[in-house]
Amino acid sequence: MHTNKQQQRRRQTLMQILIIEDDKDLAANLYDYLETKGHTATTAGDGVTGLHLAIVNDYDVIIMDINMPGMDGLTACSKLRNEAEKDTPVLMLTAKDTLNDKLAGFDSGADDYLVKPFALQELLARLTALNKRHSGGTNQSTKLQVGDLGFNTKTLEANREGKTINLTPTSIKILELLMRNYPSVVSRQEIEKVLWKGTPPGSDALRVHMHTLRNLVDRPFEQQLIHTVHGIGFKLVATTKSEDAI
Repeated sequence: MHTNKQQQRRRQTLMQILIIEDDKDLAANLYDYLETKGHTATTAGDGVTGLHLAIVNDYDVIIMDINMPGMDGLTACSKLRNEAEKDTPVLMLTAKDTLNDKLAGFDSGADDYLVKPFALQELLARLTALNKRHSGGTNQSTKLQVGDLGFNTKTLEANREGKTINLTPTSIKILELLMRNYPSVVSRQEIEKVLWKGTPPGSDALRVHMHTLRNLVDRPFEQQLIHTVHGIGFKLVATTKSEDAI
């Protein structure tokens, strides 16, 4: 089990990256470097193709050149944000380094800006930071599943055995934390930090919220998912054979 948890952590740091760059040599260098670091890269040689890939696929981050044939990066990024309504982090690449050029990039919806030439290590550091900010520093999957319990972190919809569970705002935070850390134990201190930055409003506050969560998630069903680890915290125990939360 310890090995599986280590593998999960490694997977969480790896990214699906789209490279939109018309310079074939630079695109190849970026592709090779990112792949050697364990990430998965896809390349597009013009803005039109790149925008299409960015819309129909889900990437963790996008590297986008500004000056490209067919459609420039500013236009492609603007369309990605305003027409496709996708919030995938975008790192702009350009040979221009004036303030107006940078402002134009940010105005189009870019999240960061890197001027050519640049160090590959800096590029990767910026991509990693963008991914962490976008995903909140956690596994970015929006659909979590533990046993017969499912939760969508975007729609905030939970269900068990096909039945909808109407969660309270605090219950949502606790449940997501437990599901993302499944099958590990989550300490009381970790939960209190998420809910109240480590300072609960009262000594029984967490106990009350856990009681509420149990009433919603466990009480209407035959088997119990939420388990107390006395003196430490809480964890989820799947009631059926299933994959860990992803």
